[in-house]
Amino acid sequence: MNVQQYSAILKRYLLPHRSTLAFLALLLFVSIGLQLINPQIIRFFIDTAQSAGDMKPLYIAAALFIGFSIVQQGVSIAAAYFSENLGWKTTNRLRSDLVEHCLSLDMSFHKTQTTGSIIERVDGDVNSLSNFFSSFLIHLAGNFLLMLGILVLLYRENVLVGAGMTVFVLFAVFVIQWIRKFAVPVWAKWRQANAEFYGFIGEQLEGTEDTRANGAAGFVMNKFYSFIRRMLPLRTKAFLGFASMWITTIIVFALGNALAFAISAYLWKQQSISFGTVYLIFYYTELLAKPIEKIRTQLEDLQKADASLSRIRELLSIKPKITDGPGAPIQDGPLAVEFQDVTFGYEEDSPTIRSLQFLLEPGQTLGLLGRTGSGKSTLARLLLRFYDPQAGAVKIGGIDIRELKLHDLRRKVALVTQNIEILEGTVRENLTMYDETIPDSRIIEVLDDLGLHSWYASLPLGLDTPLASGGGGLSAGEAQLLAFARVFLTDPGLVILDEASSRLDPITERHIEHAIDKLLQDRTCILIAHRLATVQRADRIVMLEGGVVIEQGNRAELAADPRSRFHRMLAVGLEEVPV
Repeated sequence: MNVQQYSAILKRYLLPHRSTLAFLALLLFVSIGLQLINPQIIRFFIDTAQSAGDMKPLYIAAALFIGFSIVQQGVSIAAAYFSENLGWKTTNRLRSDLVEHCLSLDMSFHKTQTTGSIIERVDGDVNSLSNFFSSFLIHLAGNFLLMLGILVLLYRENVLVGAGMTVFVLFAVFVIQWIRKFAVPVWAKWRQANAEFYGFIGEQLEGTEDTRANGAAGFVMNKFYSFIRRMLPLRTKAFLGFASMWITTIIVFALGNALAFAISAYLWKQQSISFGTVYLIFYYTELLAKPIEKIRTQLEDLQKADASLSRIRELLSIKPKITDGPGAPIQDGPLAVEFQDVTFGYEEDSPTIRSLQFLLEPGQTLGLLGRTGSGKSTLARLLLRFYDPQAGAVKIGGIDIRELKLHDLRRKVALVTQNIEILEGTVRENLTMYDETIPDSRIIEVLDDLGLHSWYASLPLGLDTPLASGGGGLSAGEAQLLAFARVFLTDPGLVILDEASSRLDPITERHIEHAIDKLLQDRTCILIAHRLATVQRADRIVMLEGGVVIEQGNRAELAADPRSRFHRMLAVGLEEVPV
């Protein structure tokens, strides 16, 4: 990443915490000052002790040294606390932005990404940035200032000492920076491999039952081992990059100490410095190792941050294909539905729906029939703008849905499928989807209408009873009824039932027939069905085959027409019959 990209990230996430940064900078200057002063006190103590004079200055020097050391430790603790706090605030905001961004991306993105891969980007990559946000700039600047302060004081003692240590510092920084450029690409590959690995693990854990039932455990483990075999060389190279930097610093520090020893011995022999000054040179040389080591560590964090920030920016740069419209107003109550010559394919050169055209009046119920893969569920996804058609227009209430805000559209259109998503949260949160404006009395009324009064009465904490992710503890019928309850609570103008009762046993299905009748009152409805019994309440029928409308019309008229396919389906009790 270039400086401009780093600046954009830091400006958005770090600059809002200017007061914390300013306080950390103050602590930094205090800490640097204390680290530079203490060796001077020790030099004074040594030279004074050699003179065999009054003991009082020695006591004062010792007290100052102890006092400054205690203050320095307190400053270090305070700096660690505030920098960690700053790191959490900035990374949490970045996580929030990434989650919001991922939720805004359309289904074409989510279909190509595994859950584990997205989690690794949102959490794993962001975790590696914690130190970068919390202390990178402050500590990097602080260590450069400390290094500069040491060199200035060494020049003040003797030009030869200062020049020698300057050469040592420049050589160390050059070598460390030279090694770093070889390690950055490896860390990027390692992060990518991690994302793919966790995506694979998450996918397999979700499908444990199917894996075991179909005897695919061996295949899963083979793929697991192939991931490990691919990741090990990357991890080894990344570690070698880290180790090379660590070994280099040890060698450089040894050379620095040797240089300091040689210069000190020469100056001592020339009687140009005192014994206390010899100690001072060695102390400052050792102290120089600290900022160089810290800079090395910061550069290691930077090389990890390079990879993570690149992947995060890559994710943030993905633009949703489905965007908000200008916000045309949409009426309340039942909505007309119109497909005007709509063509759509998940792959542009392979249409799933071709020239689809029909009109559903407000308050009518449409029965949508067709074989698996004929495009029935695709129609529902288009109505919710999970995808946009490549040609034609989809309208509700006479308005092209691309003119609507996505929130307004999805508030007016409700979809119930046979796959019910139960979230980890309370019953109230699962029913209202976190809409706090819905009163508890309305929730309980809806549960009563659906015949769930006894189930609600059995809940130990009422609406505050927690539900496990995936619906653990709920039967398939109870989960499906909760999905119907969600629709009642949102009060949409268009309801799409995509085989919504297919998971229910006959008794439960009959139990909610009255509730469905009530749900469809004063609403437009599309029934996507495989069973003919499901569409008996429909006003109109549309039959799809290969994404094309092969028959449509009034249900009663089609049922009475012996030439229609719908009539023949009713006669033989099939979903579809040959031409």
